Amino acid sequence: MSTDVTAPGTVPDKPTLDGLEAKWVAAWARDDVYGFDREAALAAPRSQTFAIDTPPPTASGSLHVGHVFSYTHTDIVARYHRMTGKHVFYPMGWDDNGLPTERRVQNYYGVRCDPSLPYDASFTPPEKAGKDQVPISRRNFVELCEQLTAVDEAEFEKLWRQVGLSVDWGNVYRTISESSRATAQRAFLHNLARGEAYAQEAPTLWDVTFRTAVAQAELEDRERPGAYHRVAFAGPDGPVHIETTRPELLPACVALVAHPDDERYQPLFGQTVRTPLFGVEVPVVAHRLAEKDKGSGIAMICTFGDLTDVIWWRELQLPTRAIIGWDGRLLPDAPDGVPAEVYAELAGKTVFSAQQRVVELLRESRDLEGDPRPINHPVKFFEKGERPLEIVTTRQWYIRNGGRDADLRAALVARGREIQWVPEHMRHRYENWVEGLNGDWLISRQRFFGVPFPIWYRLDEAGEPVFDEPLLAPESALPVDPSSDVPEGFTEDQRGVPGGFMADPDVMDTWATSSLSPQVASGWDTDPELFAHVFPMDLRPQAHDIIRTWLFSTVVRAHYEQGQVPWTHAAISGFVVDPDRKKMSKSKGNATTPIDVLEKYGTDAVRWRAAGARPGADSPFDEVQMKVGRRLAIKLLNVGKFVLGSLGATADLVGADVTEPVDAALLARLRTVVEEATAAMEAYNYTRALEVTETFFWQFCDDHVELVKTRAYGEDGGPAEGAASAKAGLATTLSVLNRLLAPVLPFAAEEVWSWWQSGSVHRAAWPTTDELPAGGDPALVGVAAEALAAIRKAKSEAKVSMRAPVESAVVRAPEASVALVEAVRRDLVAAGIITTLTVEPAQGPLSVDVVLAEVPAAE
Repeated sequence: MSTDVTAPGTVPDKPTLDGLEAKWVAAWARDDVYGFDREAALAAPRSQTFAIDTPPPTASGSLHVGHVFSYTHTDIVARYHRMTGKHVFYPMGWDDNGLPTERRVQNYYGVRCDPSLPYDASFTPPEKAGKDQVPISRRNFVELCEQLTAVDEAEFEKLWRQVGLSVDWGNVYRTISESSRATAQRAFLHNLARGEAYAQEAPTLWDVTFRTAVAQAELEDRERPGAYHRVAFAGPDGPVHIETTRPELLPACVALVAHPDDERYQPLFGQTVRTPLFGVEVPVVAHRLAEKDKGSGIAMICTFGDLTDVIWWRELQLPTRAIIGWDGRLLPDAPDGVPAEVYAELAGKTVFSAQQRVVELLRESRDLEGDPRPINHPVKFFEKGERPLEIVTTRQWYIRNGGRDADLRAALVARGREIQWVPEHMRHRYENWVEGLNGDWLISRQRFFGVPFPIWYRLDEAGEPVFDEPLLAPESALPVDPSSDVPEGFTEDQRGVPGGFMADPDVMDTWATSSLSPQVASGWDTDPELFAHVFPMDLRPQAHDIIRTWLFSTVVRAHYEQGQVPWTHAAISGFVVDPDRKKMSKSKGNATTPIDVLEKYGTDAVRWRAAGARPGADSPFDEVQMKVGRRLAIKLLNVGKFVLGSLGATADLVGADVTEPVDAALLARLRTVVEEATAAMEAYNYTRALEVTETFFWQFCDDHVELVKTRAYGEDGGPAEGAASAKAGLATTLSVLNRLLAPVLPFAAEEVWSWWQSGSVHRAAWPTTDELPAGGDPALVGVAAEALAAIRKAKSEAKVSMRAPVESAVVRAPEASVALVEAVRRDLVAAGIITTLTVEPAQGPLSVDVVLAEVPAAE
């Protein structure tokens, strides 16, 4: 592998940040600077490899500055470990299946998938998406998905390269690729064989827009207006009033329920009442989840209005009266026992229209008491959906995750404690989620662009599927697409006919494939030798909002398949928020486009701001701060130009002996910086590492360079070794700072490095204290800076140039600091252009009295 980006070049007359991204992105790609050397890694101990489970972004989505920040955090860590000599396994993935891709394809091409249509090999999408979407076959639709995601992924890669991500672009995976599909299908078959996966027909949270099931982890509550309707049921001794926000579910009512301790309704327990409008006789039952102080204290149980209905239905073993279909409309036929003539007025209506009509009918029958009482209440939505979820009974696939198994739940909590969390308190979010689970992980989706379940079903003589005897694809045949592939022992002409077979119609949830990202990226299916070396991986970086989905589901899969955690560390990033502390989101309209900011301020400036966002903490976005990062990057170029260009320092001066106390003191202080920055990076605290380095960098530029530059030029009248000492101190410090700043400012750092060193700074060794002498007194750095600052302040207050001569200066310093001032006398006199310098011991802080020399007036 070649990593010689360039041989040492020349220092430009006018260094600039402009154009650095294009220059170095091309050079890094040409020389494969960030490529993972598989053979060298496998030949070395595991401790010499650092493996990252990089988040695969949704290729059909759009990126904002928040994404740039979080991926930069990972890249800083990767660059650090690469510089410590480790083989960094840093792949990139694209999460290209699932709903976001389907929605983008529908809108982009103006099409929709209709699985009943045959494949059209000659189909071409409309040149312009029309108002009405064109129906196409599933295979045609999938082809368009693959076509558009390839375009999107190329654009994403271009942006990530501009951001300076040091991923191995030769190791990129797609969650819909053949190898990814094979991995997901193989893992599922193993789950099924071990009893960890199962299919069940049960009440399911359902998005009526996308017509697909939704998992618990994908829910969000949104405040929505509603109303309580006080409705009378006919009881044995008079009306029984319930209060409901969903009167349209009256035909789905199967019981009334009250708390067993509620004295008001104890006489009714075991009796029946009749539903208004429909006259269906339903029992009155008791259950602990009924709330005595909510509404009238008695509620109707419908199949199904909410998740509590499901619990009541299951635990009380009640019948089912389903009325809502997959499309969110009321089913055409009345449930058993419900009068068809009354129900006919509601059949086919949307939930909203059905509610309006039921309220009208209740008023006419005088079963509605008073006017509906308006409220605002939380309503469950699919996180990507726009309409409230319904609950319908469907057949779905699940993976056991501890929602109904206390022992498994405890085992998964224990797995979480095997991981080192950054920051540590994020572990509590994981544990709270696991301990709060109330059901297993629903992994099937009624969509099209995803990994299909590798299963078929035999059809009986009536053409009904025999679900209890699934036909499983052999592992040797994976990946398979049951909608076009045929199970062993059957032929294509038997598809869909009695005595033949049918394919499982569903695809896996996107989390069911991305939860295997460590296995996919590290070659569980394709490269067992590499997988054995890098798994478990070292780092999972991700945002805190998907701990419950991506992180937890990945732990579940590794727990089942490998019997261990998938990584040793989880680094959790916070959100980038707008000035009002709201999360950046395209849907909220408060997101900032990365390209605009990158082009305006430069990548290094944006990365500097990203590094200021501490692990786990939300960070407000303010473009003004980018100017500070840009100033830092420009200063690195300028100080490099001064040391290497103006002074002519060369690479062989790095580590050379220094003879002057102030130079030795500088390097001693730098030793401390290296120690602190290294410790911070080892703890994934890139923010602290940058703070320590940047503070020293500005002191170096503003104080030390100004203090010693006259000596470095050889213009102070002192011995020649003084100039050599100054240059050695400056060159050594520039080399160390260049490397300390490289993970955060990769472009500016590479540019400066190229002026005087061979190869890439990103393949150079991370600085260590062994490079720096320990003999100097670090306190001298502060004293020298303090004295020089006082002299500058006097000139500034006198409104004269910093080059104005000083007739005399008296430095009054604490007794302990007098010797330090004396040690820096030569440089202080030269930097301050002082004729007479006196140093006196005194009480209190260091101070300087300055008498400026009289400058002859111009004739």
